[in-house]
Amino acid sequence: MSLHPSLQSSADAWTHSVEAISELVTPLTEGEWNRATPCPGWSVRDIVSHVIGVDCEMLGDPRPIHSLPRDLYHVQTEAQRYQEVQVDVRRHHTAPEMVSELEYTIIRRSRHLRNESRDPETIVRGPRGIEETLEFALRRRAFDIWVHEQDLRTALGKPGNLDSPGAHITRDMVLAVLPKIVAKDAGAPANSAVVFDVHGPVEFLRTVRVDAQGKGTIDGSPSLGPAATLSMDWETFVRLACGRVTPDAASDRLKTEGDPALVTAILTAMTITP
Repeated sequence: MSLHPSLQSSADAWTHSVEAISELVTPLTEGEWNRATPCPGWSVRDIVSHVIGVDCEMLGDPRPIHSLPRDLYHVQTEAQRYQEVQVDVRRHHTAPEMVSELEYTIIRRSRHLRNESRDPETIVRGPRGIEETLEFALRRRAFDIWVHEQDLRTALGKPGNLDSPGAHITRDMVLAVLPKIVAKDAGAPANSAVVFDVHGPVEFLRTVRVDAQGKGTIDGSPSLGPAATLSMDWETFVRLACGRVTPDAASDRLKTEGDPALVTAILTAMTITP
């Protein structure tokens, strides 16, 4: 048995990003592991710890028994507390220890994926203890690790891979939730349309349409007279969607038209990561 074809693209994207992460961090000096990243509250070491921890959980390893300090002010929700355990337990690990554990985890996880024979619809326990299909768990993992690869590239001043396999999975993951963001979270009026025009390494134009019942759908056709149009480059789109930058901080890279209140509501609701 081998990996189901519908899982292959996620496995390939994970492999591409995790190997890029390994190449980025292996030569770092001890001090460079402490560099801040765009991920709130996390250093380079913390992101690598998170990568290791999540993949270990997906391998079925038990979670560490660890009590979090009380002064982690970036930890505000239960989801964040859950994620922070794998991070905080490694905060005093040395650079060689981090590289060694990352390399070992990549070897184990790669072997596990090569031997994965379950049906894509199999229900598994994904990150944060959420039950989901194997297909969605692997797709979300590819999304997560590509975003963290970009966090590390930003922190280390080594841009790249903005159009890699993980970037395209990230695009699809974000586009899938745009109808909810526009119609429900931002409260776009019934019978309206909102256009997203994104350029750069990954380009697309999508229209979210809100029907008479307030339900949102998305397609690739342009809209005549949309309620709002949001234009930006691909990196800004990703950073907004992942909470790496605020709308105000990204204002010089945004071009918007239409209802200002609706635009603000959409940009405010756009963050989809915990």
